[in-house]
Amino acid sequence: MPENHLYEYAVIRVLPVVEREEFLNVGIVLFCKKEKFIRVHYEINETKLALFSKDLDIEQIKTNLQSFEKIAMGTEKCGPIADMDVPSRFRWLTAIRSSSIQTSRPHPGLCTNLEQTAKRLFEELVL
Repeated sequence: MPENHLYEYAVIRVLPVVEREEFLNVGIVLFCKKEKFIRVHYEINETKLALFSKDLDIEQIKTNLQSFEKIAMGTEKCGPIADMDVPSRFRWLTAIRSSSIQTSRPHPGLCTNLEQTAKRLFEELVL
């Protein structure tokens, strides 16, 4: 029987106008402490984002999301946060912030395949 993995995930959101607190789900971050696993999947729907604000800097959002992913993956030379262990990176990424990229509260789950679960959650919650 396959082993169950306890995981946590959060939805990555873009808030085009932070003060209005309207958001569009653009990705997920999934983490499993035991497996030292973390994945970020995201997709930017420029058409939908433009409905929130015509003054939105899409290139800056792309840059921010790329940084978000690099920190999650612990990419070399991406600063001190990317050098932290996997649980610390996940906690930093899911911390409450008032920027244009935010995450939902983390949610727990159990699964036998972390990669498949990350892809499924991305499809269900973002696409």
